[in-house]
Formats: sequence, C-alpha cells, structure tokens
Amino acid sequence: MQAIVYTSNTGNTEKYAILLGKELDLPVYSLKDAKKVLEKDTPIIYLGWIMASGIKGYTEANKRFEIRMVCAVGMASDGTQIEEIRNKNDIPESIALFYLQGGFYMDKLKGINKLMMNMMVKTVGKELLEKKDRTPEEEDMLDLMINGGDRVNINNLSSPIKWYKKQAINQN
Repeated sequence: MQAIVYTSNTGNTEKYAILLGKELDLPVYSLKDAKKVLEKDTPIIYLGWIMASGIKGYTEANKRFEIRMVCAVGMASDGTQIEEIRNKNDIPESIALFYLQGGFYMDKLKGINKLMMNMMVKTVGKELLEKKDRTPEEEDMLDLMINGGDRVNINNLSSPIKWYKKQAINQN
C-alpha cells in the first residue's frame, strides 16, 4: 500500500487515519486531497465513517484507487455488523475489512446527518434507557448517545496493523 485515504465527518476517522499512518509509516490524505495527489489505481488503505451500514466515500474511492483494506468507523463498540457492512458496500472478500469504534458528537453534525442521528438517539436511546439488563456494549452506546465522546484508541488498530504487517512479510 502506498497511502492511507479517509473520509471523516466529526474527526474520529481522521484521527484513526493519522494514527495508522504513523504506525505504518504511510502518508495520509483526505479523499478530496488524495484525488489531487495520488495516481489512479494507487494501492491504498481506506477509512470511512458509517451511516446506516454505508461507508462514506468508499464507492468514490473504489472507483479511483485500488483498495486493499477498509476500516469502517462507527459508534458501536463491537464489529458484529461487519458482514452487513461488507454486503451493503459491495466489498469483495479479497479486501480486508475491519470495524473501529469511533465516537459521537451531536454538536458536530449538520443538516440531514444531524436530523437522522437525532431521530436515532430518540428511538434507540429511549429503548436502551428503558432496558433493564443492558450489556456493556449497550451501556457504552447509551453513554455515547447521552454524553457524546471519543473512543478512538491505538489499541483498536491492532488487527488492521497485524494484517498490514503480514501482507508486507508475504510480499518479500
């Protein structure tokens, strides 16, 4: 891979891209900037934020670059919806796909995204609040919805880093 390319909405995906770039010693570009500086079909790692299981910017990046790995950044603390994300975005099995917990900031959202997340917080948040036996993952989601916050952490990148290093070894 020659670069890390990302699309971020509230900054969490950008933070992961920068952390991953430092760890792998790869340049990091927003999708907008990457289209200006990287040649067509450049092998990349793509990071994008999730909305309704769709990875923002993935389709556009996939048309221009050769994506080898995708990191999808969402609110949930686990990646149980990874197959749903793969299917909804038509990500072939040949492309590594990882889920990373980002965070949530209602005050950073705008327009339709803010409206949709407001509705989601009111419905899902209310259900979680009323639930008596919440799992730790549900507690974390409820905390994000109520208080906002950031869950970006270098430890969350351990699996993508291992995958990348294994690819590098196999290419030598």
